[in-house]
Amino acid sequence: MNDYREDHELEEKPTPLLDIWYQWRWPAVFVALGVLAIFVTHSTIEGNWQKLFDSPRNVQTFFRESLWPPDWSVLEPQAYPVCEEPDFLQFTCSTAWIGVIETLKIAFVATIFGMLISYPIALLAAENLSPPSVSYPARAFLAAFRSLPSILWAILFVIMVGLGPMAGIMAMTLYTVGYLGKLQYEAIEGVAKPQLDASRAMGHGWFERSFGVILPESANNLISQAIFMFEYNFRHGTVIGIVGAGGIGYYINLYLEFLQYDKVFAYVIVIFIVVLILDLVSKIVRSMFKDDKQPNMPPWWTGLFLPAGLTKKLLKKKD
Repeated sequence: MNDYREDHELEEKPTPLLDIWYQWRWPAVFVALGVLAIFVTHSTIEGNWQKLFDSPRNVQTFFRESLWPPDWSVLEPQAYPVCEEPDFLQFTCSTAWIGVIETLKIAFVATIFGMLISYPIALLAAENLSPPSVSYPARAFLAAFRSLPSILWAILFVIMVGLGPMAGIMAMTLYTVGYLGKLQYEAIEGVAKPQLDASRAMGHGWFERSFGVILPESANNLISQAIFMFEYNFRHGTVIGIVGAGGIGYYINLYLEFLQYDKVFAYVIVIFIVVLILDLVSKIVRSMFKDDKQPNMPPWWTGLFLPAGLTKKLLKKKD
C-alpha cells in the first residue's frame, strides 16, 4: 500500500506555479541580472546618463570631421629607404604592410614559444596528473604570468631591452604562457579517466603518460587553443606597439600624437581585414583536426557570402 502511494505521488503532475517557475526561471534570472547591472551602473556614474545620450552625436561629429575619408597614403611606399620593388609590389614598402608583417611575426613567435613553455607547466598543473602539492604551485605560477596584461609586460621589457619587436615578443610570450597554460591544463583534465587508468595499469611513468596518452588524447583541443592564441596575439600585438614594443601599433601611436585620425582609421581598416583573413584561415585549419567531420559540410566560402538558408538548399541538391 505504501509503495502504491509513493508511486502515485511521483506520477502526480506539478502544480501550475511550478510549471510557471520552470518555464520562466532563466528569463527571470537574466532580467534580474540586467536590472542589477543597470543599478550598479547608475550608482557608478552618479546618475549622469546624459553623457550616454549625447555619445551618438559626438561619435557622428568625430567620424565626419576627423575619420572619414580614411587617408590611404599609409599604403604608399615610404620615401626612405627607397623602395626597389616592382610597381605592383610597391605597397610592400608602406608602413601599413611593414607594421602588419612585423605584428604577425611577433604573434607567431610568441605563440610558438609560449606553447612550448606552457605545455610542460600545464602538465604539472593538471590535477589528474600531479598531486596538489605540485599542481597548485604550477597554477599559481601560470596565474602570475596572466595577472598583468600584455601591455604592462611590454612596458617592462621596453625598459629592459629597449624599443622594438624584441620587447613585444618577450611580453607576448609571457602572457601566452599564462593564458594558454590555463586553457591547456583544463583540456588535460578533460581527458577520460579510463585512458589514464589503463596507462597506470601498464606501468607507464609520468613522462610516458603525459606525452604518450595525454598529448594524443587532447591534441585537437591543444591545436585549436594555439590557433586561437595566435589570433589573440595578433589583435593584442597592435596594442603593445603603442608603448614601443614593435608592430603596427607603433605607427598608430605616431599618427595619434599628430592627431592624424584619418590615417589611424586607415590602419584600423587594414587590421580589420587581416583579422578577417586570419579568422578564415584558422577556421579552415581547425576543421582539419576535428574528429567529427561531416561528409556534407558546405564549402568554406558559403558561410561568408551566402545566407544559411541558401547554403542548406545547396546541400540538399547535392544529396
